[in-house]
Amino acid sequence: LRNTLLRYHSIADSEWRIARKTKDAVVWRKPSEEFSGYLYKAQGVVEDVTNRIVDHIRPGPYRLDWDSLMTTLDIVETFEENCCVMRYTTAGQLWNIIAPREFVDFSYTTSYEDGLLSCGVSLNYGEVRPNFVRGFNHPCGWFCVPLKDCPSHSLLTGYIQTELRGMLPQSAVDTAMASTLANFYSDLKKALKS
Repeated sequence: LRNTLLRYHSIADSEWRIARKTKDAVVWRKPSEEFSGYLYKAQGVVEDVTNRIVDHIRPGPYRLDWDSLMTTLDIVETFEENCCVMRYTTAGQLWNIIAPREFVDFSYTTSYEDGLLSCGVSLNYGEVRPNFVRGFNHPCGWFCVPLKDCPSHSLLTGYIQTELRGMLPQSAVDTAMASTLANFYSDLKKALKS
């Protein structure tokens, strides 16, 4: 999983196309090698130290407080300190054209350069709850490293490729993904300031 993320992190800039740009983040995309949708890359500078940012992103007590898309998060199994299986649900999107989803992901956080990499991938695990469609995250993750000239700020780069499944027009999924990733940065920044 880590090696897959490192490979994504080394993809040349010329292979990406901009999907969305806000004051907080830039989101690019390219066709995924894993499924028929896109691999998204999101990047922005976050005013905080690496460990604190990753604590807000990885499975744990902070994530539900600030991530408006997540409605529940349960850690189903813990293997070691930075390694677990989590089950979580997401809210409906685009006026509920995209119904609530459930995911079961293996999550793993490890060191990367002077910072951290928190990565995950979905598992086929357990029964799907009623009223949810089970989505699937192909390998995805967040690289968070301190800025060389300003270590109190971090560069946060995410790679996300989510197969929402169910009967959805791909264009709706693409619109939702780019917006969701841009909003993720603004919500995260607000949470870190509070």
